Amino acid sequence: MATAAILNGERVVVVLFIGLVLFSLPLSLLLHGVALSLLALSALFIEIRAEDDASSSSSLSLFKTRPGASSGIFLGAVTLPVVMLSKLIQLSRALSLRQVPLEELEYLTMQYWATSASSLSVLVFLCMVIWCSPDRTCSPYSRSVMDAKLSLSGIVLFAVVCCVSIAATSHTGFHAVLKLLWVLLHGLAAVKLIQHVLSTFPSCASIGEALLVTAGIVLYFGDMLACTIAKVTGYLNSLELVSAQYGVKRSEISIIIQGLLLGLLLFPMVFKFVLRIWECSSSSANSESRTYEIGKSLIFFASLGFILIVVVPSWMQFAQDFSVHPLLWVISFVFSEPLKRLSLCMYWVCVIYVSVLRFYNISKNSKIERILLRKYYHLMAVSMFLPALIFQPKFLDLAFGAALAVFLVVEIIRVWRIWPLGQLVHQFMNAFTDHRDSDLLIVSHFSLLLGCALPIWMSSGFNDRPLAPFAGILSLGIGDTMASMVGHKYGVLRWSKTGKKTIEGTAAGITSMLAACSILLPLLASTGYIFTQHWLSLLLAVTVCGLLEAYTAQLDNAFIPLVFYSLLCL
Repeated sequence: MATAAILNGERVVVVLFIGLVLFSLPLSLLLHGVALSLLALSALFIEIRAEDDASSSSSLSLFKTRPGASSGIFLGAVTLPVVMLSKLIQLSRALSLRQVPLEELEYLTMQYWATSASSLSVLVFLCMVIWCSPDRTCSPYSRSVMDAKLSLSGIVLFAVVCCVSIAATSHTGFHAVLKLLWVLLHGLAAVKLIQHVLSTFPSCASIGEALLVTAGIVLYFGDMLACTIAKVTGYLNSLELVSAQYGVKRSEISIIIQGLLLGLLLFPMVFKFVLRIWECSSSSANSESRTYEIGKSLIFFASLGFILIVVVPSWMQFAQDFSVHPLLWVISFVFSEPLKRLSLCMYWVCVIYVSVLRFYNISKNSKIERILLRKYYHLMAVSMFLPALIFQPKFLDLAFGAALAVFLVVEIIRVWRIWPLGQLVHQFMNAFTDHRDSDLLIVSHFSLLLGCALPIWMSSGFNDRPLAPFAGILSLGIGDTMASMVGHKYGVLRWSKTGKKTIEGTAAGITSMLAACSILLPLLASTGYIFTQHWLSLLLAVTVCGLLEAYTAQLDNAFIPLVFYSLLCL
């Protein structure tokens, strides 16, 4: 019974996922695979101790995680490192064929170690929280103490493997120290950020979900900082944080998206600082008065305009050397193929208007379950993104960035209740929430958009797996949707006594994804793509995603596309 409790469904699927990636490793990435194994073992033991030990659960309860969700530490800690390792496997194939430069592989290797360090540092932090719990009254030979010792042993061994690998690929000791310091800074930033996320947004995410978001944001900010440092100093080759050749290859679209999103993520801190200055300088500022709300709104939109029109474009021009203002570059890019791209924009607007209006009225007047109603938005995502990805992939990259920026601005307006839109947006968005959302933060639309966008963004550059960019659209728009609909209507056999997921739903999700792949591949072949993936590996990838959707209690929109993308890259 104890073994069954330890090897629950989600953990078994994650172990299978990691095993498939490790099985595909070339010898050149052996140390990276060893490091991933140690990281996974440490995360597994910490999750087991956190969920199975009463004192550990009480010590982690101070974070106020999302109700009804497991801790998700194991899945959250390994997902991004596995994604990076899968990309390394893909680039190592390209390097053997001399299709990518060595610098690009070295750059991605640093990204892998930085991501792994972020997960490892958070694991160390969680281990310390559990170990220092005042309720801990365990004997030296209890299972929880043994789990802690095994976790710490894995963490120490991971640090040793990381140091050896970085030292072996560095030209001098000074370069190795710089790289290790850079990796360590990612870890420290991740620990600080996850504490801020869990305390600022209580009951909005599990620990695993917060870890995934934290590691991703730290990696994105770290990449932006490295690019900026490289531009300021001019010593790209000596720093070896961002390779010169890879830095030159950064596209204008990636720089625009990066600057826009990170600027909006930093904007709430700027707005809060300016608002405090205004409140201190204005003695008549009363938070209940209409005058205060209007003044707050003016400060908000003025600060937002300054960030988006002045600060963010200034960084973009500094990082990429745009010949014109980035906004003008975007306009010229859209009108470089006006018929195709403007027609696509009109099609998107029509689909969004009809769908939102229709589903909003249904949600207000119908007794259909909210989680099932929202699956129609997954189908809407397929109808919007699939044609664009086949025929206008670069424009879709930019559109995803713009849509995510709009989502961020709207959510900031809703959270801060910015007059006159804040309350209206809050009432409108509440019509589409479910048990995974809270009044404080609504994340489902973010996870759906990012779940579709991330595989596409990560497939830029070299990609010898034509299905990889479609990972989010296939897994969320088709697989997850069919699993929910069939399981809700025809499901009888449940995967567990306490869960709602059914075997019939999972089988429908897996079958629909395979059917979609069989239809999609001839379309891709007609546009020039060459299918280089074996059907058995595709079947394994689809099956693992289906089982993860059935067993996980985490936000599946966030994890399943990344898992599917990683397996498609192998």
